[in-house]
Amino acid sequence: MKIDILTLFPSMLDGFLVESMVGRARETGILDLKIHNIRDWAKDKHQVTDDRPFGGGAGMVMKPEPLFEAIEELRSPVSKTVFLTPDGEPLSPTLAEEISREEHLILLSGHYEGVDQRVRDELVDREISIGDYVLTNGTLAAAVLVDCFSRFIPGFLGEEKSLTHESFTGNLLDFPQYTRPANFRGLSVPEILLSGNHKQIEKWRHERRMDLTERRRPDLFSKFNESHR
Repeated sequence: MKIDILTLFPSMLDGFLVESMVGRARETGILDLKIHNIRDWAKDKHQVTDDRPFGGGAGMVMKPEPLFEAIEELRSPVSKTVFLTPDGEPLSPTLAEEISREEHLILLSGHYEGVDQRVRDELVDREISIGDYVLTNGTLAAAVLVDCFSRFIPGFLGEEKSLTHESFTGNLLDFPQYTRPANFRGLSVPEILLSGNHKQIEKWRHERRMDLTERRRPDLFSKFNESHR
């Protein structure tokens, strides 16, 4: 997949690009990911990318000229432009999997009080929020989105079956995990996990997932119950 990230703070993503699975995916060609500084498309001497909002109010708004220039230069007939914004559709595993099937994504990271609405109206194909909170800018949100949907790209994880055993699968949170040693400072691993009885282990894990989800995320637990009626 080809990904272009437009941001005012490209250096925020330096570590993200070279570490862990994203770094390996870039090395192997699974991800063709590039970072672009929006200021490179600003035409004036000072590379101004923001201005005061019409109608007054606090903060600054990102100007349309450099954003139109950047997106129009980068996009192709198969491109989808995604704007990271608190008022976008909530990110979910279903949405992430859908996004992962695109050929080319242009991710626009907002800043200040957002971007000129004409950019959103004319150039943006999809608007996504990573949660009900506000960041200082959308660069981190773009990184979160990339990390989330890349897991669904074939070859990214290496062992795709791990996608079927993680939090939110089937509207349930994940089960507790343990590893060696079996006893650490008097704290023992549940006996069932040492039994070798895989059927009972799966039953125990499912019960733990249900219990944890009911306590911490009753909204997800309700969805789980509805889907199993």
